[in-house]
Amino acid sequence: MRIFVVTLFPAFFESPLDVSIVGRARADGRITVSLIDLRDYGIGAYRQVDDAPFGGGPGMVMMVEPLAAALEPRAAGHRVLLTPAGFPLTQATLDRWSRLDELTLVCGRYEGVDERVAEHFVEEEVSLGDFVLAGGEVAALAIIEGVARLLPGVLGNPESVASESFRDGLLEEPHYTRPADFRGWGVPDVLVSGDHGKVAEWRRAQRLHRTRRRRPDLLVGDDFADDDESD
Repeated sequence: MRIFVVTLFPAFFESPLDVSIVGRARADGRITVSLIDLRDYGIGAYRQVDDAPFGGGPGMVMMVEPLAAALEPRAAGHRVLLTPAGFPLTQATLDRWSRLDELTLVCGRYEGVDERVAEHFVEEEVSLGDFVLAGGEVAALAIIEGVARLLPGVLGNPESVASESFRDGLLEEPHYTRPADFRGWGVPDVLVSGDHGKVAEWRRAQRLHRTRRRRPDLLVGDDFADDDESD
């Protein structure tokens, strides 16, 4: 898979892209990440990429011309603008993007991006959450990692993806490991019982309980009855 990142700060990505899951996926050739410095497409001798907003107001707006020049060569791929005004990023979105051959992420900055970029040069607008950061670089890194771990062969155990949070509309159940007793705090007896059927039932009940308590918005319809819940 090929990922392009349009950014004013390529150096922001240097260390994160070389470590952990993403670093291994790049080293194995399962994913390539190319950083496109928007300043290279800036206007005039000073490589201008932003200007004051029409109609007045605070801050500066990223200009359409440099972004158009950077994005038009990637029109055959899927282009995404990272902006607080975008649709919320979800696991389903990452699943869909992981099946693409090419993905371009556009990092917004300043007060915002000229709306004509969203209207004519990208296919989607996405937000990392209901908060505002200085730019889209953090979101781009989150997306790169979220997509990379879904690619075949990247994770050591592919079953990890099948049972994690947001699969089947539920959060993941609690996890425990050795020691079985720490300062008098034990683990649930069922997990050390050796009864795999009961362990599976406990995990399902815990996923329902945790989701209902922390993210009830994920529970839709009558698929998750109250009698399935367990403390």
